[in-house]
Amino acid sequence: MRRVANAPKTACFSVHAAAEPSVMPRVMEQFAKRGLVPCQWHSTLAPEDGAALVIDIQVEGLAPALVTPIAEALRRIVYVDAVLTAEKGGA
Repeated sequence: MRRVANAPKTACFSVHAAAEPSVMPRVMEQFAKRGLVPCQWHSTLAPEDGAALVIDIQVEGLAPALVTPIAEALRRIVYVDAVLTAEKGGA
C-alpha cells in the first residue's frame, strides 16, 4: 500500500463502556457539537455476555489540539469506563 504525501492524519478513539442505549448518542454528540463527522464508526457488544460495548471512531484531519479535550469529554460520559486514543496515517 502506497502512502500519499501530505495525507491528513486520522485521530482514533476507542470507547469502552457498559452496553446502555444512551451511550452511543452521547458519544456522537461530542463530535457533532464540534461540527465533526467521523469517517469511521464501529460498535461491538462483548460476545461473552453483551454487557460491554466498544465503540471505535476515526476522524480524519482532526486538529491534534482537539484530541485530548474530546477524549476527556468522552471519559465524563455516564457508563464510559475507558477511552483510548491513537493517531494513524499522514506523511
